[in-house]
Amino acid sequence: MKKLTFLLLLLLSYTGVFAQSNIGVTMDDTLQSSGKIYVVVAIIAIIFVGLALYLFSIDRRLKKIENEK
Repeated sequence: MKKLTFLLLLLLSYTGVFAQSNIGVTMDDTLQSSGKIYVVVAIIAIIFVGLALYLFSIDRRLKKIENEK
């Protein structure tokens, strides 16, 4: 049963690739031509780093609380 479910999942994900259209996205062309794409990438990277630091600090606090009890 697991193999059948896995096979069905793979087949459905494969057909999703063909469902995408070949029409180009103009937003990425516009951002790349004006150089603003680097700003967007930098902001996303800063957000991910901030989230990672926040999660690590929460993990350290929880370990400290667990060790106290």
